[in-house]
Formats: sequence, structure tokens, C-alpha cells
Amino acid sequence: MITIYPASERFHFDREWLRGSHSFSFGEYQDPDNTGFGVLRVFNDDTIAPGYGFGAHPHSNMEIVSIVLQGQLRHEDNIGNTAVSSFGGIQRMSAGTGVIHTEHNASNETDCNLLQLWFEPEARGLEPSYMTASYNPASLSGHLLPVVSRQGGENQATIHQDLTIYLSRLEKGQQIEFLQKPDRRTYLFVIHGALRLNHADVLGRRDAARLEQENRLQLEAEEAVFFMLIDLP
Repeated sequence: MITIYPASERFHFDREWLRGSHSFSFGEYQDPDNTGFGVLRVFNDDTIAPGYGFGAHPHSNMEIVSIVLQGQLRHEDNIGNTAVSSFGGIQRMSAGTGVIHTEHNASNETDCNLLQLWFEPEARGLEPSYMTASYNPASLSGHLLPVVSRQGGENQATIHQDLTIYLSRLEKGQQIEFLQKPDRRTYLFVIHGALRLNHADVLGRRDAARLEQENRLQLEAEEAVFFMLIDLP
């Protein structure tokens, strides 16, 4: 089953210092029929104005991944971590038994755009932890590059859940195939460009698709495209 979620139907907001969209119930947007997809609970597309950010706030029992698309994101927490990531950077925080952190646009001149994803952990009560990883954007071309996974690896962030986040860039007409294991889910999100799925549906900029019981995915660029694919339990 394939369900398409156009960008126009996502919850959008603009608070001047922060603008973006929520793919699932979050904050002021609450929809009891849209609280997650498998272990994926939050998928926020945020743009933070120069010099602004989120003040100190707590989290627990959640795996939080931030993927920077533009600008610089600064993280600081109460377990001693400070980091600044730009495009090609990944931040992963395991909130576990509890962590307090801040996130700010590290620039006073340019916007910071990031995707922030929250996942249920494989176990509750984990020790809080944080890590950064980075990938070479040039390595995205023509294939699915894992940037977050349970087992980790070179240029990957590890996560306490049986999932993998891939990024990819395809030029117009390029095709790749993804073979999904039985009884797993796939989440697709187009960052920019246009992607044809299984020779039928076309996903445009910021469109998403949730797939269940779909074991063979044919992905073709209708135009140059940058997209994310998540393999989920």
C-alpha cells in the first residue's frame, strides 16, 4: 500500500523566527489519526531565523535526528556536548532517561533549515547520549547513501532502533531500485526536485509517501532530485 502526502496538505506555520511544517501530530498540531508511522513519531521541516533558536528544554525516551540542509545548527546539552553542524552534517541525540538541550541557528546572517526526526527507541530508560556525523554531499549521486543506522559505519550516525535513513541525489532520468524486506515500512520524502515512484506516482518538492507491504521500489528522477528514504520496522 502506498499513501501519498502532498506538501500542501502538511501542517504549516510561521512564527517569524521559526517557520516550517509538521508531518505528524506535534505541538499545536494534533490529529489523532496522524500520530506516526511505525516507530517514526515526528518529522519536522524547520527554518530558524538568524540568531534565534530553541531555549533549554527536556526530552526523554526518544531518538532525535537532525539533518541540516542549509546554514548552521548549534546544539548544546546538559551532558557536556556542544556542536555546530552545516549541510552534510547529522546530529543524533538519544534522550533516554532524560536530557536538557538547546538548538540555535549559529549564524546571525543566514537562515538554518533542518529536518528533525523523532523515533521511538528499541528500549526505554537508555543512558542519554549524543553524536555527530558527516557525509560528503558528492557521495549522494546515483545511489542511496546510509547516513543513520543501527549498526553505524563510516560517515554514519548510530541509532538505538532497527532503522536506516538514506539520502540520495538523482539526475533527470536516473533510476535506482530499493528492495524492502517483508513486514517492514518505507518512508519517502522529497527534499527538492521530482521523483517518480513505481512508474506511477510523482512526488514533488516536500511531498512524502508512506509505504507498507511494498517490497520492490522503482525510483526515477522526473527532474534532478534530492530525497530521503527511511527503512522502518
